[in-house]
Amino acid sequence: MLRESAIAFRYQFDPRTIADPTVPMHIPGGEVLRRFVDALLRRCGTSLETARNDVLRDLGPDALVDACSVFGNFEMMNRVAEGTGIPISPHEIERRADLIEMLGLANP
Repeated sequence: MLRESAIAFRYQFDPRTIADPTVPMHIPGGEVLRRFVDALLRRCGTSLETARNDVLRDLGPDALVDACSVFGNFEMMNRVAEGTGIPISPHEIERRADLIEMLGLANP
């Protein structure tokens, strides 16, 4: 979804930015949003309060509400899929093999 949005808005996007914060994100507001998501997932040293305040300062309250809504929706969809055992088709895994490998998500 992020990759397609970047294409639609003609942003330069490297999917490695999702897993590697040293790779520049060439999307307006992307760095502050990545720090916010990492804080929500507790993957970084930034406190959630600091990350939230950074989004408010840099992008405004509407963007914070949008970011929280998108994050919450994705979390909900993932939990429903995992809880009900919805399988990922082999075709979808094959279609996204390059991205899965790039992000280090392949099963050992």
